[in-house]
Amino acid sequence: MFAHGGYIRLLVKRLCDCAKQTRAGRRSFSLAMGNRSSNHLGIPPPKGPSAVGCTDFMMDHTAQGSFFRLYYPCQETEKAEKPDWVPSREYFNGLADFMKINRTLSERIFNYLFGSFKIPAYLDAPFKSNGKCPVVIFSHGLGAFRTLYSAICAELASQGFIVASVEHRDQSASATYYFHEKTESEQARKSAPKTSASAQDNLVKEWMYYRTLQRGESEFPLRNTQVKQRADECILALDKLTQINSGRPVQNVLQTQFDWTTLENSMDLCRIAVMGHSFGGATAIEALCKEVKFKCGVALDAWMFPLDDEVFPRVKQPIFFINSEKFQWAGNIIRMRKLDSAVIQRKMITIRGTVHQSFPDFTFLTGNWIGKLMKLKGEIDPEVAIDLSNKATLAFLQRHLGLEKNFNQWNRLIDGEDDDLIPGTNVKVLQSAI
Repeated sequence: MFAHGGYIRLLVKRLCDCAKQTRAGRRSFSLAMGNRSSNHLGIPPPKGPSAVGCTDFMMDHTAQGSFFRLYYPCQETEKAEKPDWVPSREYFNGLADFMKINRTLSERIFNYLFGSFKIPAYLDAPFKSNGKCPVVIFSHGLGAFRTLYSAICAELASQGFIVASVEHRDQSASATYYFHEKTESEQARKSAPKTSASAQDNLVKEWMYYRTLQRGESEFPLRNTQVKQRADECILALDKLTQINSGRPVQNVLQTQFDWTTLENSMDLCRIAVMGHSFGGATAIEALCKEVKFKCGVALDAWMFPLDDEVFPRVKQPIFFINSEKFQWAGNIIRMRKLDSAVIQRKMITIRGTVHQSFPDFTFLTGNWIGKLMKLKGEIDPEVAIDLSNKATLAFLQRHLGLEKNFNQWNRLIDGEDDDLIPGTNVKVLQSAI
């Protein structure tokens, strides 16, 4: 699954192998990774005119509810803090289970190397916008979770978008959680496990971890079922934002400090897009098929395997494929080409020198040598790559959402007109195969 977006697989294995070496070996490895205090490592700040806030939202405490990280334009405030990139230790445990390795060992390594990094946004900062914000729903890749694409989501928010980064409950995330109501025995026991301080007193947190393929199990039925649930979860997130925008009261199970009433009438619900990476790219296409409120979609290095063939002719909205140079193969590109249309714009570009992991935040948080060894970095500067991807995305969104912005200054990127871009794909595909 590493090739399909479970990019943490190789990372964790390498970390644990190095942790078993001598002290000198561990010291060398730490330097190669880039010490956690290194000034040059970190998620790049957004470049747009607005400061960016973020908050978490969970409506309906069950596994069938909606859970997402929201990024939005905000007021600058000295009191607001930037949240941890990895929200809690259970996500480290989820990554360990994903890799079938020792939780204690991997947690220590991950916490040392990545525990000090912060999201480039202010937690629960007050919302502020000069006009109604277009909306983007973002879907993460296999083995990821809601916070791992903050460089992309924060950049969109800094440019005036409201972005909901969904954490999927289809068991494709390395970890996620929901709540169940306390039983009578749990309420009676004084020693009952306490839920998070931010959750309601009568609820107990339940963790859900990545589901591995069983021995002899066919992969397509599982992934196809998951991609359909993922699309439904993206649509549900949009439904919740619509409810918030209408001014109807909402109850956030997580009880954050963010004032949700300030989002009333803040969103332009005629201008909505869906976006995702890898498995999330397939999710975006499935969501376009299911929900016409999504006016266009952006698929970052999409993994097309989970989709039914019958989906392709039913997608009527514009799609923008932004691919890495090293991940794609002919069979995957052929499936993307099934979405080609003479009347609906379907664009594709490839960023030179990139790998599949050039889109998640991990690419910014490792030193050059070890980042390339573990395929978290390509030959291109990761900030240059994500900047090209973000600018091309903004130009595409302006074109197809009808935005009155200046993103059209990057229209040439949509056509791959840049020294670091390839129009279409670098993969050779026989026309007869398409």
